Amino acid sequence: MNTIHTDILICGAGAAGLTLAIDLARRNIPFLLIDQIAAPFAGSRGKGIQPRTLEIFEALDVADRMIAAGGPYPAQRHYHADGGYHDEVTVRATAATPDEPYGEPLMLPQYLTEGILRTRLAELGHAPRYGHALAGFEQDADGVTAQVQTVDGDITIRARYMVGADGGRSFVRKTLGVNFPGESLNARAVVADLTLSGLSRDVWHRWGSGPNQISLCPLQGTPLFQLQMPIPLEGEFDLTDAGIAAAIAERTSRTDIEIQAVHWRSDYAMSARLAERYQVGRIFLAGDAAHIHPPTGGQGLNTSVQDAWNLGWKLAAVVNGADASLLDSYEEERREIAAGMLGMATRLLDAARERGDLRRGREQQQLDLGYPVSALSVDERGDDAPVRAGYRAPDAPCVGAGGQPVRLFSLLKSGDWIMLRYEAEGAPVFNARPGLRIINVGEHAELRDPAGHLRDAYGFEPGDIALLRPDGYLAVLTHEESSPALARYMDELVG
Repeated sequence: MNTIHTDILICGAGAAGLTLAIDLARRNIPFLLIDQIAAPFAGSRGKGIQPRTLEIFEALDVADRMIAAGGPYPAQRHYHADGGYHDEVTVRATAATPDEPYGEPLMLPQYLTEGILRTRLAELGHAPRYGHALAGFEQDADGVTAQVQTVDGDITIRARYMVGADGGRSFVRKTLGVNFPGESLNARAVVADLTLSGLSRDVWHRWGSGPNQISLCPLQGTPLFQLQMPIPLEGEFDLTDAGIAAAIAERTSRTDIEIQAVHWRSDYAMSARLAERYQVGRIFLAGDAAHIHPPTGGQGLNTSVQDAWNLGWKLAAVVNGADASLLDSYEEERREIAAGMLGMATRLLDAARERGDLRRGREQQQLDLGYPVSALSVDERGDDAPVRAGYRAPDAPCVGAGGQPVRLFSLLKSGDWIMLRYEAEGAPVFNARPGLRIINVGEHAELRDPAGHLRDAYGFEPGDIALLRPDGYLAVLTHEESSPALARYMDELVG
């Protein structure tokens, strides 16, 4: 049997796997992306893209496409038993600011999100291999050997590292023997994509409360509505077109809602689980393979994308010669984030079930999540600084030496380490090198901050240094360019 050799084998072509593949492709890291399903997923499932994820998608050159394809969340219309209703804004939108360019979540059905990611991957010369089922694997000191079943016969793939992004029932996680503790949330629901008539598309329609509630949400960028409704924990539920139509008629008490077609449907039980480990040797877990959760708060797809965003640059660095210990930071940073996300989503589920409270705000936007206690975060500034090492690096509108507008985020698209020297005197202490951009900021420098947005967002004083990680988080903040801690960091991590 012929063996295919690659650096990274990604199992699972959902949002996490596709994001990781794009990040590796733009860094010219050899990989294979496989999925056991015969064709791409065609349902809505997750439909919310949070502001922090939009920032990541901007770096991958897909944010504008997604915004064009989707739209903002509509207000929710709650229908009363007496025939009246009231409208409520449940997803808070805020205006974009210089340091936060996306002020509100974007509604975009998951199948459109993943389709845009596949298009970007194709532009980079790659595509998922569907109908490729991982059947088994072994790892040794140098790599992973995977057995894969395809319609054309079995193949062997030899990779330096493997990533299991293969969903909540992850074959990779189970084969590794990684425990997946958590709890059932005593909630079961139906979600489906429908075409229908009788409802306007300007609001998200909701009826009832508790176990009898139902919602029909217009899916932005499509002619579809997404149906969501709880169902009993036990017993069969009629998921046929007729059964779904009957449930809608019963719970809405409406006879004017006519179902034309049910395009996708799913019956699922909710639980919250977190893998005990994200890494076993040369194998990593990402996305739903590492954490599953209720859908409340729109956190799942976003957390999965951010797993991949955290892991991608680290895998690329190690493949290119960095010390493999860098990969230890993936679990250290991402598992704690997922634990917090699971707790929040569970609290939101309880609020929705008990009080019908569906309001969402700053906490769900994921802009305040970071890694301040990570081993990769070095901070030599005081606690009163507006940002600390490990935080998300703020955006800032600046200008170039010729007066042209330049957003700081546009510099992050390179995927490099970025050192900002703010009004520094003299030549840089560090030399340019592959994967590092040294950018001088000042009145006569290549990047200028006439309105003070960069200064204010970062709390800069003349001579300050900020080193930004390839994933747009602050690695080092110091007042001294000659700081021994910065020198060690550059030698050990930047190369």
